[in-house]
Parts: sequence; structure tokens; C-alpha cells
Amino acid sequence: MTVFLSIIIPSLNEETEIGLCLKKLQRLRDISIRGLGVEVIVADGGSSDHTCELAALYADQVVHSERGRAQQMNAGAGYARGEYLLFLHADTELPSDFSTAWLDGLNWGFFPVKLSGSAWLFRVIERGMNIRSQMFGIGTGDQALFVRRTLFESLNGFANIPLMEDVEFCRRLKKVSQPSFQRGVVTTSSRRWEQRGILRTVLQMWRLRLAYFLGVSPQHLARQYYS
Repeated sequence: MTVFLSIIIPSLNEETEIGLCLKKLQRLRDISIRGLGVEVIVADGGSSDHTCELAALYADQVVHSERGRAQQMNAGAGYARGEYLLFLHADTELPSDFSTAWLDGLNWGFFPVKLSGSAWLFRVIERGMNIRSQMFGIGTGDQALFVRRTLFESLNGFANIPLMEDVEFCRRLKKVSQPSFQRGVVTTSSRRWEQRGILRTVLQMWRLRLAYFLGVSPQHLARQYYS
């Protein structure tokens, strides 16, 4: 089958999320644009749970890679056959009415985001994320970045850094063209905020992002983020 869109999902011990994520993508595997189909690739970074076994039931390919989101997404892209690549987190859901036709003719872009939690603070956070991404043309991994495969390859994909790989890649993409901001909204899990504390997580992300733009190395920021 000739492929229009390759959906690439980096995973690491996501057995509680990966099955539902992939089931929701089955509809797209049955839809085509211009006679071209959709494939789903899971790029695993060495899961020790049942992620890979579950992924094998619903994905077209399960690719094994060194651990690290950038390395995993690059590895998945290396096996992709689509004209477009869309990088989707296992805990992020595409719009229910998403169509591959939305991407046809575009260079790259991302989606507005909604957080799954019901707390009113999540509405404030997601609104801030969407305003910021539109204003600066920088999307994050939670926003389902998509890019034409030839453009991705011309830029050598994601930089091999442990954090901010999505921001760094968007900055390089912007030198080629401005992003397309999709009309449909992706929904991403609020578990990170709920587990670490909403305000604490927001302040940490602001601090890390500011430090990155001021030139602090992603390696140093990753040690802070994962500590």
C-alpha cells in the first residue's frame, strides 16, 4: 500500500495507554486520501511492561530504539513510508473528526490542545499553551506535530537531545516556513500535572522553557526535569 500519512508514537512503559490510543486510530487506517492510506508506527524505547505486545496487535510496525523521545521518533520516521509524518504521544488523542485531508498541501504544523482534567485551572493552562504556540509558532509534543517527510529528512529530523527536542525542531522548521495551526483540538492527558501538582508543574515548565531560551543546555534541563 502507498501511504499518505505515517503516525509515529514514541512509547516507554505505556501499557495503560497504548492499547486505547491505537484502537482509536484504527478508523484512520481504513480511510485514504487520493488513494493513499495511513500507517501507525510505535517506536519503543525499551519498555519493561507489555507495551510492545499490545502495540503489535494494532500497529503496522513496532520499532525498537534507544531510549529518548528524539531518538525514538527519528527511528520511527526511518521506517515511515508516508508523505507526511505525525508525531503523537500515547496519551494524546486526535480530534474525532480528524481527516488526512487536513494536512494535504501543508509543510508542517500542530494542533491546539485541550487537557483531559476537569479542574478549572486546566482551562487556563491550555488556553495559555494555545496562545503561546500561535504567537511564537512553536508547538510541543503534546500538540501532535506534523511535517512533510521530505522536509523532515532535509532537516535531519529531531536533534539528539534529552529535552526540548520539539521546541528545537520547530525553531528550525520556522526558518523554512511558518506553521499551520490546525482547527481541530487534540486532547492530552493531564496526569503529569495531577501527579506533580498543577501549579508546581506549570512553574517548572515555565522555568525550564525560559532557561532553554536563555541558552541552558537540554542535558542540564533534563536532569532537573527528571529528578
